[in-house]
Amino acid sequence: MKVVADFAFYPIGVGVSLSSHIAACQQVFEEAGLAPQLHASGTNVEGEWDQVMAALKRCHEVLHDLGAPRVAATIRLGTRTDRDQSIADRIASVKAKR
Repeated sequence: MKVVADFAFYPIGVGVSLSSHIAACQQVFEEAGLAPQLHASGTNVEGEWDQVMAALKRCHEVLHDLGAPRVAATIRLGTRTDRDQSIADRIASVKAKR
């Protein structure tokens, strides 16, 4: 099953700047064969359910390996069974209605 995920990770206990930690998670998704799309408040990614879930789990592991004693995350997931729809399709649909 395909899924679109919108997520943000919050490594706690590693200081104020989180960009290097977020970059590490971006790399996790790329290594998993996914194409993460960074935005101002998090990341979007689409792919097969198991592949995306495994990458989300791996991000938690990597952030802990980088020294974060705690990791919080917000994750929103969307699936469809009536048709295939990509992140780009969703954006284009909204833009077409403006």
